[in-house]
Amino acid sequence: MKLEQIYTGCIAQAAYYLESNGEVAIFDPLREVQPYIDRAEKDGATIKYIFETHFHADFVSGHIDLAQKTGAKIVYGPTAKPNFEATIATDGQEFKVGAYTVQAIHTPGHTLESTCYLLMDENKELHGIITGDTLFIGDVGRPDLAQALTKELTQEVLASHLYDSLRNKIMPLPDSTIVYPSHGAGSACGKNMSKETTDTLGNQKKTNYALRADMTKEEFIEELLDGLTTPPAYFPQNVMLNIQGYDSLDTIMTKGLTALNPEEFKGMAETTGAIILDVRTEADFITQHIPGSIFIGLNGGFAPWVGALIRDVKQPLLLVIPEGKEQEAITRLARVGFDNTLGYLKGGLQAWKAAGNETDSIRSVSPDAFEESYNKNKQPIVDSRKPSEYNNGHVLDAINIPLDFVNEELASVPKEGDFFLHCAGGYRSVIMASILKSRGYHNMINIEKGFGGIKNTTVKTTLNTAEPA
Repeated sequence: MKLEQIYTGCIAQAAYYLESNGEVAIFDPLREVQPYIDRAEKDGATIKYIFETHFHADFVSGHIDLAQKTGAKIVYGPTAKPNFEATIATDGQEFKVGAYTVQAIHTPGHTLESTCYLLMDENKELHGIITGDTLFIGDVGRPDLAQALTKELTQEVLASHLYDSLRNKIMPLPDSTIVYPSHGAGSACGKNMSKETTDTLGNQKKTNYALRADMTKEEFIEELLDGLTTPPAYFPQNVMLNIQGYDSLDTIMTKGLTALNPEEFKGMAETTGAIILDVRTEADFITQHIPGSIFIGLNGGFAPWVGALIRDVKQPLLLVIPEGKEQEAITRLARVGFDNTLGYLKGGLQAWKAAGNETDSIRSVSPDAFEESYNKNKQPIVDSRKPSEYNNGHVLDAINIPLDFVNEELASVPKEGDFFLHCAGGYRSVIMASILKSRGYHNMINIEKGFGGIKNTTVKTTLNTAEPA
């Protein structure tokens, strides 16, 4: 079967390209749709269907743009009510893509409209199943993301639906069925996803905690809900964009690619309430940056961190971008619904300084310099990693303020005297430092290389507290 997984690591998302006899189906496309169009043209094929597994929360799908550019039909599963033209499949409905057959299987639980798609070859033999956010490798979809849309839904009710969908619709399929999920490790749509992005259903029955044959519904609900973290604030906003529609990415790109000289950039920041978002490397930001700007670098988990820390997708943004990365930055923002980029600083920090504008910097030290200072003075330490990371090893007496919750935990930040700040490797701590500086905190000292560097020093951590024999 000619099926290609198109995986985008920065948001841990998988789209799928299915082609047979000159006809193509795209499953859960990303916002930038031209690569799918180019791929079909390379095959001499026409995109016939755009299959959506559900209304996505973690990214804005490219279904509307792709349909407008190609004439392909958008397909959702039962109960979906989009605000645009789409085919709403019935449970079990079949669609032909060349010689292949795609069958919609309604699997409510992650959301009420969640639908998986069985893939059958030219002989009507079952090849695999595109599971969306219903079944991942090592996990299943979290059932708490649709609650914000319908008051009657609770995570317990949706978890109950998911149990039934898995047991009645997916687990009875042959063990040889290949599972093609929409996400892998790093996505916030589950809690225990594998780094692997495909597997056989038979192996998942052996290894996935949620598919244990002897698991009762009550046990399933309890285990599924245990350990769920608060979903990012942009999730429900992305759901509404996927339901209601959005501006074309072409329009967003045209606006965002406006090059602004320093005077224009500064004036727009003052008059629009835009956040200045610096997407360079953490090393560049530490050395110099525009006062009050927020750092979230393209070289890390860029789009998810933007969504987690900038709460409103309509927030105007002005970008400081490495030369040649302008289109990438605006595209990655649009993937998670941040469509209001007003432009970028032409000439970057060099032009900003040449125009006589001030810059700021972050104090940052090597692990060895931190070791010398801390062993002598015992300054407070803020650990910006996740609680699970912190619990697996941390500097003794370090305060855990996860980056995700820095805006809610400002009261816990040391206000008197200097304090050290670190994460795992140096990316998240610079994000937090930029946010703190924008809030008026200037007493932090970043630790380069984060906890990974600290572990190689003599500073006491929960990993090295044992006394020598």
